[in-house]
Amino acid sequence: MMKGCQNDCATGCMGAAAKQVTESFKAADLIINPSTTFKEKPDPNGLVFGTVFTDNMLYIEWSLASGWEKPHIKPLENLSLHPAISALHYAVELFEGMKAYRGVDGKIRLFRPRLNMDRMLRSAIRATLPGFDKEELLECIRKLVEVEKEWVPYSTSASLYIRPTLIGTEPSLGVKKPSKALLYVILSPVGPYFSSGSFSPISLWADPKYVRAWKGGTGDCKLGGNYGSSIYAQREAMELGCQQVLWLYGDDHQITEVGTMNLFLYWKNEDGEEELATPPLDGIILPGVTRQSILDLASKWGECKVSERYITMNDLTTALKENRVKEMFGAGTACVVCPVSTILYLGENLHIPTMENGPQIATRFLNKLTDIQYGREDSEWTVVVS
Repeated sequence: MMKGCQNDCATGCMGAAAKQVTESFKAADLIINPSTTFKEKPDPNGLVFGTVFTDNMLYIEWSLASGWEKPHIKPLENLSLHPAISALHYAVELFEGMKAYRGVDGKIRLFRPRLNMDRMLRSAIRATLPGFDKEELLECIRKLVEVEKEWVPYSTSASLYIRPTLIGTEPSLGVKKPSKALLYVILSPVGPYFSSGSFSPISLWADPKYVRAWKGGTGDCKLGGNYGSSIYAQREAMELGCQQVLWLYGDDHQITEVGTMNLFLYWKNEDGEEELATPPLDGIILPGVTRQSILDLASKWGECKVSERYITMNDLTTALKENRVKEMFGAGTACVVCPVSTILYLGENLHIPTMENGPQIATRFLNKLTDIQYGREDSEWTVVVS
């Protein structure tokens, strides 16, 4: 075995990653010891995102010495961690965000969860955390949601947020791949992204002095460090009267993401074509599940050009002057689709005519995706829990 390598392989790092994936916990070994005391379920109309948690959690430990332990569903509790673990000192950790929805037919569904599992495994490999079998983890999550099914809101404007998390837990201050890790999943009922439940447009602040991610970095992985480092810029945006940050990149001020969402622009492009465009997955863009779903739907509809392409602020400002911009919106698990109305850029407020244009395409995506999520429309994109 190579010095410093934590995998018994002779094929280098890729062999190590492949070996990690094949060594996994099994959902068939799941030990279920649920809580015997139950918290009162909150009113789905008064939920604040991520502040209320269910009675139980999924808990799976890993070590280099013994591999993955058996998965447990047990009462939600505080974690007991050594103060030297790498998750606390070097941000060796990752998370996912997905939801369970109670459909109009009473069935509970997950929306394209395998895309979340794909991304979580990619993030784990990038963060030097142990790999796992994606289908086994998905089945463990499905079982957890089944145990907590009464926590899935009886509402088509609320859902149960699912937060899988993987952290390095080796008690060592060495900057290295951890020899111990913990995978856990917690659940939180959440209401609509907008407190009013309405389709409200947001204002953005675009300033090139801050970047969310960079080439060769971890912007395409769902690591906590990507989010913690964005809070300072978000605060400055709010001080300037804007709600979110429009992240720019490079000397040409490429548009990348909006807040914690992927970004879409619906416009007439430079060639006069109606186009739905979003930045490409070049390493600095998070491959969002909602992003992929919108691209898939738009390609299926075939009503406009669908592109993954670079868009600069100069492209946008030119198009605004020429009245070629129709709609701009963010897309993500939390809000599904979020229209954009204003961008503060280099001291100038740019008006985006999203709401004046319906917004027809953003509303169409929102309605289509929520119809699938809440069971108003059958789709192979959903996995039924119960």
